[in-house]
Amino acid sequence: MLDSLFTRFDRLVVLDTETTGIDCKKDEIIELAAACVGPNGVEDEMDLFVRLSEGRGLPPMITQLTGITPQQLEQEGVEKWEAAAQFAAMISHPNTLLVAYNAQFDLCFLYYFLARLELADALKGVKMLDAMTVYKDRR
Repeated sequence: MLDSLFTRFDRLVVLDTETTGIDCKKDEIIELAAACVGPNGVEDEMDLFVRLSEGRGLPPMITQLTGITPQQLEQEGVEKWEAAAQFAAMISHPNTLLVAYNAQFDLCFLYYFLARLELADALKGVKMLDAMTVYKDRR
């Protein structure tokens, strides 16, 4: 399957997010990870903790679920603009396919994350593959 994707796309960006909840309009991305894959393998990758907005806290349930702690976000986290700029640059190639498991969830969060920083145009024209749909189809 991977070979057939490279007949249509120059590269794939496989991504995953961790968030403070499930509401993409009010909750925040706390981890953004992506790997850019070309025909010869991984070309670029990022895995960033993202600091919370001023006054926001990390729900204990999210720490239990993800293992991410408020201390990690504060000490290892980057500012939102840094994570957004790095991700936008990664998907800026015109013939890129975005791949995620349960892609609708990640895309909604990415859209609002990028839009707040006036970078949502990075998603225009990007093609998307939901790995969960492929998995369910093959099972």
